[in-house]
Amino acid sequence: MRKILMGTALWLLAAPAALAQTVTDFRLDNGLDVVVIEDHRAPVAVQMMWYRIGAADEPPGHSGIAHFFEHLMFKATDDLAAGEFSDTVEAQGGSDNAFTSWDYTAYYQRVAADRLDLMMKLEAERMRDLQLTDEVVATERNVILEERNQRTDSDPGSLFSEQTRAAQYLNHPYGIPVIGWRHEIEQLNRADAEAFYKTYYAPNNAVLIVAGDVRPDDVRKMAEAHYGPLKPTPDIPPRLRPQEPPQLAERRLEMRDARVSEPFMMRSYLAPHRQSGNQKEAAALVYLAELLGGSGTTSLLAKKLQFEDPKAVYSYAFYDGTALDSGSFGFGLAPLPGVPPHEAEAAMDQVVADFMAAGPDPAAFARIKTQLGASEIYAQDNVEALARRYGEALSVGLTVEDIKAWPEVLQSVTPDDVMEAARKVLDRRAAVTGWLLPEEDAQ
Repeated sequence: MRKILMGTALWLLAAPAALAQTVTDFRLDNGLDVVVIEDHRAPVAVQMMWYRIGAADEPPGHSGIAHFFEHLMFKATDDLAAGEFSDTVEAQGGSDNAFTSWDYTAYYQRVAADRLDLMMKLEAERMRDLQLTDEVVATERNVILEERNQRTDSDPGSLFSEQTRAAQYLNHPYGIPVIGWRHEIEQLNRADAEAFYKTYYAPNNAVLIVAGDVRPDDVRKMAEAHYGPLKPTPDIPPRLRPQEPPQLAERRLEMRDARVSEPFMMRSYLAPHRQSGNQKEAAALVYLAELLGGSGTTSLLAKKLQFEDPKAVYSYAFYDGTALDSGSFGFGLAPLPGVPPHEAEAAMDQVVADFMAAGPDPAAFARIKTQLGASEIYAQDNVEALARRYGEALSVGLTVEDIKAWPEVLQSVTPDDVMEAARKVLDRRAAVTGWLLPEEDAQ
């Protein structure tokens, strides 16, 4: 058994470095960054185009325009009718979609590898040749408003998350919802959309990720043929965003809604993000989240609040550090029926306080280190997830070298690193604590 465990540990440490050798990157003359991730096990390729523009980069008063434009990119171009892009992908047996966050907007297709050239032709066409009309903009604006109706305004949980995030960020645009505020979405027009498009949808503001059964030389030739002729945008505005002032007191909010049947609590803190060349602190916060609430059965919060002295139906901890300006760390729980919200919160606070006093359990820490190492290996099996990992990281200022080094950084974390990060982040004076309650429990 000891030999098996030792062999597994060596494999976990060695495999990421070996697999990372299949990643190639280069830049076209017009500024387009290209990353090629080779995986020849199946004749499939994924193309992802990431633009370094998201909800946190929007002009003041124009919230939602980044997400709005994600929808508009599926409309007509010089050579494609509205909807023809996705119809063509589907006709090739592939799939496509897009998504927007605070730091980026991304578009992707998954197709047979021999259809990659066609995908590049289509994606290059809409990078610079989108054709908008007042009617198209008005129609899609109504679609966005209905999307907000369905996904946010009709869902108390989504509204609660929106309010707590707004409370977390007093000054930084991370507090603005990606979909936008309703009253600002209603004012978006064709002139806003065209100005946004001409400024930010350019090869020198984008990262192309190609993953799957491809060769770097072939990808370079196709990229140069389709994307190479596109003109860059001169003087793209720098990503200078208002930053948060120091938080001096805990912020608490209570939201009441007749549609809520059971209470729910969420607490969040601003946390360090992954920094290029120095990812150790972010890696330590990954461990902290896993130790405290990463598992619904073995994490500290689950053991204490759900099994040993039941106070919660479920509990969790999270850390999100892949961002341009700030990461976030937090907890959540739903009390057991009959357990008052304040009692459940006090029990959670005690678990965290005990952890801060005692530090990580050595066996739990070792188990999580092994699990994180294994998850990095398993991640190599999903080319779409790999493409997303590289695209997301490169869109927020990390490098290919940072991404390759991440598995090794994770394995280098010590319990002392975790406690140092915990002491830095888990300061109640810098927390936002929110309760979502049924109306009758609002007191």
